Amino acid sequence: MSMPDEPELAGYQPGDGTPLRGRRMRRAAQVVVVLGVAGLVLPGVVTTVSVGTRTANALCANMVTYYVGEGTSSVARWEFFGPGVIGWECYSEGFGGEKHVASLGMIPTYREIHPARAA
Repeated sequence: MSMPDEPELAGYQPGDGTPLRGRRMRRAAQVVVVLGVAGLVLPGVVTTVSVGTRTANALCANMVTYYVGEGTSSVARWEFFGPGVIGWECYSEGFGGEKHVASLGMIPTYREIHPARAA
């Protein structure tokens, strides 16, 4: 009696080559996986966009108040081909229309802008 190369496969009879699961079961598993991945990724994307929007609006309002003055409103928008190429752009809106104030970058960080104080 000779030993096969792989003793754990001794007596194994291969099947007829058809998949173990049917087409409907595989489709259901694919749908569950896609929904699971979307459920994990989507909240992070929504939170990141929300925090970025609030930060850009707060920073833009601060910059418009400092650079333009109190009488105008501020608008922060995400632009692909704006003055700062890709990222958040800050505009002031007044009677003369929109005026570009600053490019805030792809990930805006809030900072207080104070006029220089005499010592």
